[in-house]
Amino acid sequence: MTDLSNLSDERPADLSGRRDVLAGGVEGGGTKFVCAVGTGPHDLSRAEFPTGDDPSRVLSEAVGWLKARERERGRLAAVGVGSFGPVDLRAGSETYGRVTSTPKPGWAHTDVAGAFRRAFPSTPVGFETDVNAAALGEFYWGAGRGLSDFVYITMGTGIGAGIVSGGRLVHGLVHPEAGHMLLPRLPGDDFEGACPYHGACWEGLCSGPAVLSRAGAPAETLPADHEAWQAVINYTARALANLVFVLSPEKLIIGGSVRKAGRLGQEEFFRLVRLKTREALAGYVSSPALDEEGVDEYVVPPGLGDDAGVCGAVALAQLAAARA
Repeated sequence: MTDLSNLSDERPADLSGRRDVLAGGVEGGGTKFVCAVGTGPHDLSRAEFPTGDDPSRVLSEAVGWLKARERERGRLAAVGVGSFGPVDLRAGSETYGRVTSTPKPGWAHTDVAGAFRRAFPSTPVGFETDVNAAALGEFYWGAGRGLSDFVYITMGTGIGAGIVSGGRLVHGLVHPEAGHMLLPRLPGDDFEGACPYHGACWEGLCSGPAVLSRAGAPAETLPADHEAWQAVINYTARALANLVFVLSPEKLIIGGSVRKAGRLGQEEFFRLVRLKTREALAGYVSSPALDEEGVDEYVVPPGLGDDAGVCGAVALAQLAAARA
């Protein structure tokens, strides 16, 4: 029996039988906001808006788009918002639903959830991190179906992880920030890192901006033999090994733009990450899932592809509707 928690730590109603509920979903990322209205992955109207440095603009665009779809399709049962962060997920907090500390210009202390609550005052609004929302999408419709313990990782403008443990999204003091994991440096690598807080953390070494800073060109343009890919792959493998050691997940799902790996390609990126992850584990964790053949189904791309986040936001809304 799966019991997936939400930010308020109440136990929401099961989603089974409610996947046809019309809901709005917003995936708020560091580069773009993706909005959708529908009942699930096979029934989505969607639009994208650049995030930029003016929160009021993009939030207004997202709200306006959702309202227009509501006029076309009927009243939304709920709205779900998965936002980049860090964000405040503490129920009852005065700053609940706000971005807290962030390197994104203009976004610190932005009341993301409040923008949608004010726009839809009689509609339940669910709020989560963007990576937790993506984990929800994969849990219900993607590569996490049937699993109670897995990690969804996004590697894009930033790096984050949505952790499902024992069938529940993991929250704690705040929310996990696996992208800021501090990693052993590769011999001879003196790249100072791109994270304004920690320099050479996982995000500072392997995010899209980190690749751009290291290579002088965007990740999607880099040739297959560029040395930056070796750094990204080896550091990511070390981070994945740490997640295996600490959380013992049943699967690791990697989304985001960096995993597409430019001219190296997604298939080769995953092949090398799997290989290097096994090397980092050094045979210590014994499981068929981590052997030479099993690892192909252990470290995987999202089953929902680039729609994991926005589908998860719709699922988040459906959870909110079920609780209402």
